[in-house]
Amino acid sequence: MSFTVAIVGRPNVGKSTLFNRLVGKKLALVDDTPGVTRDRRPGDARLMGLTFTIIDTAGLEEADAESLQGRMRAQTEAAIDEADLSLFVVDAKSGLTPVDSDLAEMLRRRGKPVVLVANKSEARGSDSGFYDAYTLGLGEPTPISAEHGQGMLDLRDAIVAAIGEDRAYPEKEDVAVTDVDIPQSSDEGDEDEEPTYDDTKPLRVAIVGRPNAGKSTLINRFLGEDRLLTGPEAGITRDSISVEWDWRGRTIKMFDTAGMRRKARVIEKLEKLSVADALRAIRFAETVVIVFDATIPFEKQDLQIVDLVLREGRAAVLAFNKWDMIEDRQAVLADLREKTDRLLPQARGIRAVPISGQTGWGLDKLMQAIIDTDKVWNKRISTARLNRWLETQQVQHPPPAVSGRRIKLKYMTQVKARPPAFMISCTRSDALPESYTRYLINGLRADFDMPSVPIRIHFRSPDNPFEGKKRRT
Repeated sequence: MSFTVAIVGRPNVGKSTLFNRLVGKKLALVDDTPGVTRDRRPGDARLMGLTFTIIDTAGLEEADAESLQGRMRAQTEAAIDEADLSLFVVDAKSGLTPVDSDLAEMLRRRGKPVVLVANKSEARGSDSGFYDAYTLGLGEPTPISAEHGQGMLDLRDAIVAAIGEDRAYPEKEDVAVTDVDIPQSSDEGDEDEEPTYDDTKPLRVAIVGRPNAGKSTLINRFLGEDRLLTGPEAGITRDSISVEWDWRGRTIKMFDTAGMRRKARVIEKLEKLSVADALRAIRFAETVVIVFDATIPFEKQDLQIVDLVLREGRAAVLAFNKWDMIEDRQAVLADLREKTDRLLPQARGIRAVPISGQTGWGLDKLMQAIIDTDKVWNKRISTARLNRWLETQQVQHPPPAVSGRRIKLKYMTQVKARPPAFMISCTRSDALPESYTRYLINGLRADFDMPSVPIRIHFRSPDNPFEGKKRRT
């Protein structure tokens, strides 16, 4: 059985840098500004043969419970209660502060194992801060440099001593190994057979939108607990935090992201890092929920976010949040539907669901829309059906003649899903106008029930075997 470790300490002592070092990736945002981390972020850590779950937390400060710092402290305390062991990080370079002493007392009251970590021990003048750490009464401090990777062996030994060798190195079950290749039993049918949708596979969903649209509140309502930091302040979320939960027996992995403002307004380096992290979450996800504030929907930035998601090839669902604040719901809903069709022609048929993250209203409909959109995003169509459809489309609306020569579409097949992409073999592919491509895409949406997801069509002209050869006289 694995164990869980929480990294705790006051702001700006290097907790996120240590977290990135242990997971082997730059998952957590790191900056010289104190208080960058706000939510608790889990990760899979590996430390010289030791594997465990690590949780990065916000810097602990004394603050009123209702303030932002107070709510951050509550998230960190929840991580300490959840973990089996705490890594208490202090700054050996700058020395101890009264906050460190208060945190040490809090950890002692919890009664759980604690490893005292003296970070930045490679810096000149860090010896005094290292020896001061003994006064905290948490045992011998472990000197490390999270930035340069020094002292990791000592840190591993300290973790093993605190958690116990039985927990640190659980015995693995013996697995029979054979060099005989045993083929998997499968019924191989026609190559044109359309595969069925796998509704047991875990689904990755990213929640994006402008600041203060209610993204974190929405995920908390899904989870049924205050897992993510929320509040009236705009721009609370900075890191892209992933959480897992089950919906009707299916594992859903959701990514909460930072609010995305207009590029001209993003000046601070930290906000640029947060937006870049949100863009990575979009590329990693399968379905993206764009959260609109129903009281002020369809701002220019909303439309740009939708366009970005579709250009990345993700399946998109619109969620009009704060529906509990709308009075004339029927009139507003009709207006939203009209604006959706008019302002988002590139996402014809996109699913839009009114919800309330605060009350939980409409969340089942939103999840069903996510599943339905993911089915379309994974859809595959047999080559035989596509070529029959292509022939019909050319009869109804033949390709235009360019310079007196008609373009002939010969053959069509689907080359990939996620998103659906098709290849059409044709004559003079470079001369086919963009309007005819849009005609084919709209036909695919209507005839094969493929709303809302981006559809790609690539045209290819067959090679001319006589090209480049001189004509004999």
